[in-house]
Amino acid sequence: MMDSAFLEEVQGAFRQLQDEQLIVLRAFDGDAVLQQDTWDRPGGGGGDTRTLKNGRVIEKGGLNFSAVEGEVTRALAEQLGTQATRFAATGISSVLHPCNPHVPIIHMNVRYFALDDGVWWFGGGIDLTPHFILPKEAKAFHGDLKTICDRHEVADYGQFKAWADRYFYSPHRGESRGVGGIFFDHMGRDGAVKREAALAFCLDLAGQYSNIYRSRAEPFVQQFVGQEDVEWQGLRRGRYVEFNLVHDRGTRFGLVSGGRTESILMSMPPRAHWEYDHAPEEGSRQAETLAWLRKGTEGVDWLAL
Repeated sequence: MMDSAFLEEVQGAFRQLQDEQLIVLRAFDGDAVLQQDTWDRPGGGGGDTRTLKNGRVIEKGGLNFSAVEGEVTRALAEQLGTQATRFAATGISSVLHPCNPHVPIIHMNVRYFALDDGVWWFGGGIDLTPHFILPKEAKAFHGDLKTICDRHEVADYGQFKAWADRYFYSPHRGESRGVGGIFFDHMGRDGAVKREAALAFCLDLAGQYSNIYRSRAEPFVQQFVGQEDVEWQGLRRGRYVEFNLVHDRGTRFGLVSGGRTESILMSMPPRAHWEYDHAPEEGSRQAETLAWLRKGTEGVDWLAL
């Protein structure tokens, strides 16, 4: 049986986080237009999709909450590896695509799953996708994540960083999506973690999200943008689309669980393009970025730079 009281506690905490993080983002980018869409899922539950667009910093993004439940279909059972008959899932997720190519894309997600056989777990993470990689910025970003992990016994930065390096990698391109971050899943499924401790870590991580983004974005919001920068941004956004449609677990889960398609695909950029067999000029910033991204699934030890 699912613990409905704890499920409601998690849902309430995630709803509050959505409100709090949105306040910080709107204070940073007061020009962004907010649109709210509260929706119901036919099979059970619903969500609150809040999008931001056409801002000073954010061209398109969102900070979404969902709390869905229902029957475990065959497709969902295969994805989750379970024989349970009913599930409940709640979480918050965000992707921000900036206007300026010198500002990175950022993604955050924390989630909780519960099954009617008594199994539960948490998952999530934060990762950064710069259009142009600056090692100093990547190091500062990973430093922030390590600081958060170090506050919680349930969080191992080294393990979660390595998991992100493997996860945010596109084998068909031989490229990482960005500079990684941390990623974790099935926390608590083996019974080795107390759910209150797992929830505390998720709330701390997601609660730092907007300030982490502001730190990485603010120095570059006004940086000069040339036509080559815009074209490169479109190509990197194309890679982002490929990863989300081919590899992203959240996208797959949302679609096979009957989630709301518009909210699931909120992570897509407003504009993207592809160019056949594109090769940047040797020695260019674009070529340097590709060299960092092609280090392989072992990633880069950014903190050691």
